[in-house]
Amino acid sequence: MSAAPSAAAHDNTAEPVLVVDFGAQYAQLIARRVREARVYSEIVPSTMPVSEMLARNPKAIILSGGPSSVYEEGAPTLDRALFESGVPIFGMCYGFQLMATTLGGTVDNSGAREYGRTPLTVSKPGSTLFEGTPAEQPVWMSHGDACSAAPEGFTVTASTDVVPVAAFENDEKRLYGVQYHPEVMHSTHGQQVLEHFLYRGAGIEPTWTTGNVIEEQVTAIRAQVGTKRAICGLSGGVDSAVAAALVAKAIGDQLTCVYVDHGLMRKGETEQVEKDFVAATGVQLKVVDAQERFLDALAGVTEPEAKRKIIGREFIRVFEQAQAEIVAEAGAEGEDVAFLVQGTLYPDVVESGGGTGTANIKSHHNVGGLPEDLEFELVEPLRQLFKDEVRMVGSELGLPDEIVQRQPFPGPGLGIRIVGEVTKERLDLLRDADAIAREELSAAGLDREIWQCPVVLLADVRSVGVQGDGRTYGHPIVLRPVSSEDAMTADWSRLPYDVLARISTRITNEVDEVNRVVLDITSKPPGTIEWE
Repeated sequence: MSAAPSAAAHDNTAEPVLVVDFGAQYAQLIARRVREARVYSEIVPSTMPVSEMLARNPKAIILSGGPSSVYEEGAPTLDRALFESGVPIFGMCYGFQLMATTLGGTVDNSGAREYGRTPLTVSKPGSTLFEGTPAEQPVWMSHGDACSAAPEGFTVTASTDVVPVAAFENDEKRLYGVQYHPEVMHSTHGQQVLEHFLYRGAGIEPTWTTGNVIEEQVTAIRAQVGTKRAICGLSGGVDSAVAAALVAKAIGDQLTCVYVDHGLMRKGETEQVEKDFVAATGVQLKVVDAQERFLDALAGVTEPEAKRKIIGREFIRVFEQAQAEIVAEAGAEGEDVAFLVQGTLYPDVVESGGGTGTANIKSHHNVGGLPEDLEFELVEPLRQLFKDEVRMVGSELGLPDEIVQRQPFPGPGLGIRIVGEVTKERLDLLRDADAIAREELSAAGLDREIWQCPVVLLADVRSVGVQGDGRTYGHPIVLRPVSSEDAMTADWSRLPYDVLARISTRITNEVDEVNRVVLDITSKPPGTIEWE
């Protein structure tokens, strides 16, 4: 998505490209790829009636893959009326097979399976989808059934050694399909094929930009808030910071931000919120020092979920107190504090089942899990965006890279990166180790290549070591570098050995009571990104 602003403000979300989700693990990725082509997209469930889909006035519709077979009892289906509506449609994998069978083609349950990287032979290199791509290209397959005959009026444009109809096109009706997954990076020319559908097949102009987002949201926020006031809970993370900056651009000093310093942040992050964020946005910031309160509440607690609940509960109480003080300071105008800004992102909306309605306030959101009885109307300026788009908007708004490019950080902070009881001494130890890891990753130019690198303290574990010619019993530190796109799945990052060696050497030399550094090489699934 380009960062250039549009020439004029207009609503790019009024006529979306709809991604119909048939249970595919890649539905969100398809929507992201469409947006990377500078076209706005939204995900809708396959259970949505066709009449509702068409009522959204979509510019095009993409049918995702899915785990079902078109022959299974109870497998998802689509009303034929969708294909007769005149809306351009692109079927992928299951969506391709569903299009084929619905329109009279043949899909065989013959056991002709293909999984993983597969050579594709393009038989019509000048077709709408494959123009300018090689006649032989690798694609990513994941299917058991296979299409053996295209529907009447369709031209077969590609095949594999196993599948005679791996792609087909009907330019007259603007219907297209491929058996593979063009949205994944393993399909080398997949993005080009997707863009050919959007630009050539559907005739869509690429106008979705960060400039559009900012212009549209500023207008929408001003219309929603009017002359009243809003508050925003800053967590120190990217989402809440960008949401607050966007709202501040729209309503200026009608916004007050609240930062609860619970003492569970990484080294230097509280200072960044207090100085860098205020300097970049000019917002009114209320900082609440609640470190002692949180430590007292966490004393003696070791169970991970109990720690999460305590941190969430205390955050709510502190935020409610700060909110009451803001209202009291407003005096007679206190009733005008009517809005709560929240950094809800599009994956949050989709995963909470709120794709077509209002998202629930979930405990992992940036404001730390605020209660629904706060009686504020929500302002959620980022609810249409993915994380990478949020970073682009933040940069466009002038936020420093130290905030915009910050790696994801859990709402409970370092409280869930200490396996065991949370104490001030252990927090200081983990902060020092974490700072060293971040410094070395940045120095090596790797901090933007990985999704995040949680640093975990095994506080209740001690291992034997030798330091200063003496025997020690120190704590192990775990490095958990992972690569991901949206944290739905993740793989461990293959960091250079010399970088890992520098991190280990520095931590064991510079951080007291640590004599061992270990590397977590578990993917997600089966593991999670965070340990607790």
